[in-house]
Amino acid sequence: MTAADLLQVAAGGLLMGLVYALVAAGLSLIFGLMDVVNFAHGELMMLAMYAVFAIWAVNGTDPLLLLPIVAVLLFGIGIAIYHGLIARALSVQFNRGMVQIFVTFGLAIFIRGACQFVWGGDFKSITGHWLAGRTIELGGVYLPLPQMAASAICLAAFAGLLVIGRTEFGRALEATREDRDAVALIGIDRNRIFALGWGLGAGAVGVAGVMLAGFYYVGPNVGASFAVIAYVTVALGGFGSMLGALVAGILIGEVEAFTAAFWEPSLKQVGVFAVYLAVLMLRPRGLFGRL
Repeated sequence: MTAADLLQVAAGGLLMGLVYALVAAGLSLIFGLMDVVNFAHGELMMLAMYAVFAIWAVNGTDPLLLLPIVAVLLFGIGIAIYHGLIARALSVQFNRGMVQIFVTFGLAIFIRGACQFVWGGDFKSITGHWLAGRTIELGGVYLPLPQMAASAICLAAFAGLLVIGRTEFGRALEATREDRDAVALIGIDRNRIFALGWGLGAGAVGVAGVMLAGFYYVGPNVGASFAVIAYVTVALGGFGSMLGALVAGILIGEVEAFTAAFWEPSLKQVGVFAVYLAVLMLRPRGLFGRL
């Protein structure tokens, strides 16, 4: 394999890794805020992809134009999920952890089944949009524009999440993360922070779903495959660490790309789990974990 081939593989891993990082960022935000693992996280991404496909199928609107609409839609869905399900699960006095698991897992099954009922089990794809089939060449490395746009938007959204952390809301978010009971003494509404945290987490994965819809297939099981990578990314980077999600997402993208290049493409996730297990043997909290 030549140097140009290695650069091509590395570039592909970086582009996909940034998408993984954003998907994992929303999951890490929710877990770091309230110690709840959202097993429906992948299905929320799938819901965003189906929303893009449905609107595109009706009037041909380009996915890039639908980005703010779907992101706001997923933000609202995240808040609704918190108020309708998670707040009730958090109020349970016994076996709270199991209740939270079953609630989010049941939500995942419901969303997946509803999408399959409406759109069927066949794979869908969005074609003919602005960036479809276009590539650029940089020093002999060919970069597909849909993947480049997806990675750039995901990186910008990730930066936005980090900027939010420096605002007054971000400080309230951090205070609630540190001590969810004591924040009431300084006038912070814990339920409001939790709801907005769920909204941000769902909005982040919605952005990733919109960008993925431009070059990835849309199907009822697509969320589950990305959710597995997101769980590994969060654990590898460190539960609750946004920086860890970014670093781990890029690392997983690179390992996956090089495993597919040097081994069977169908076994590309073997390298990911091998690195994950190796890191956890040396650092169980993950690369940047504090929990």
